[in-house]
Amino acid sequence: MTVLSHQVEQYSLPRPDFAPPVRYGTLTLETRWLLSPLAGFTNLPFRRIVRSLGGVGLATTDLVNARGLLAGSEKTHQLIETCDDDQPFAVQIFGADAAIMCDAAQFLETRGVDSIDINMGCPVDRITKTGSGAGMMCRTDKTVRLVERVVESVGIPVTVKMRLGWDTNRITAPRFAAMFEDAGVTAIAIHGRTREQGFSGKVDSMGIGQVVHAVRRIPVVGNGDVRSVSDADRMIRETGCHAVSIGRGALANPWIFRQLEEWEQSGFWSPAGSFDDRLELLNRQFLFLQQRHGSARAIILFRRMGHWYLKGMCVRKKLRGRFQSARTREEFDCILRIIADEGPVTGSRTGVLRAVNVPVPSGPVERW
Repeated sequence: MTVLSHQVEQYSLPRPDFAPPVRYGTLTLETRWLLSPLAGFTNLPFRRIVRSLGGVGLATTDLVNARGLLAGSEKTHQLIETCDDDQPFAVQIFGADAAIMCDAAQFLETRGVDSIDINMGCPVDRITKTGSGAGMMCRTDKTVRLVERVVESVGIPVTVKMRLGWDTNRITAPRFAAMFEDAGVTAIAIHGRTREQGFSGKVDSMGIGQVVHAVRRIPVVGNGDVRSVSDADRMIRETGCHAVSIGRGALANPWIFRQLEEWEQSGFWSPAGSFDDRLELLNRQFLFLQQRHGSARAIILFRRMGHWYLKGMCVRKKLRGRFQSARTREEFDCILRIIADEGPVTGSRTGVLRAVNVPVPSGPVERW
């Protein structure tokens, strides 16, 4: 990567040969840079933030339980809340019962959802042990039939998100991808690890490339370990995928989608936001939460997201701890004023800050 003059604050990288615009059936995405579902984070306030910065082609909800959706669970229905500036908008659902998945898809279609994503990638034990998430990769015939039925039940695009397979001895994603294309699925998103890996090791670019070559017409979305423009460049060059989906990389850098779109268009991109830029986003995202849940609840809900804002702002550890312990709006505002006055521990208020790495779950996946 070449850094240009500090005055212009731009970065450059030679561009690969990009595929044509990405289409999910009749839905054409404005960009090939997508916000991944990320439990606890990709809620409506965060989606509004990253969309406002530009470059997002499609944003997808947190993982939604199809059964809970139909049962009217308030918590589940909060996950599918959207607004006019949250478009196009996809909902990712999970479940092992075909009839329930179809009913959930039809319900979402009546709500104006642009696309439905079927989760076959979640490695968490409480999901897989019911036959959902990555557990679907262990039952070929039943899984293919479930996907066929969901596709047949709605008129909007249906996509599938999966892993390479259950373990290294069962790399089934290429075969599933070919069958799903025949079933009418409009795109495949593939995380380049097995369920057994969880988030350990490195993404297998060759495995994602095998999925790309297994389909004939539909786009394949590469996912995993993309935290920068150079990571996305490597994903496209090594796999041949048509689009890239980003989750944790967007927590550390909400500007990543804008940077990727700038790079695709010109070969150059501007830096991520400064301390002051991030503080403004933090306040705006909190305001979205407060409008929906009230101050007391919003303060609690925002703690996880606020942690990554403050890490990215290079706020010292003691102040981050005080932020996490705030319980009232007065305490919340007070600590933010102190943070704003003090500024970053390293770097300047208006300059480029050091990159932050958002860790992934560790340890045996069966214990998650």
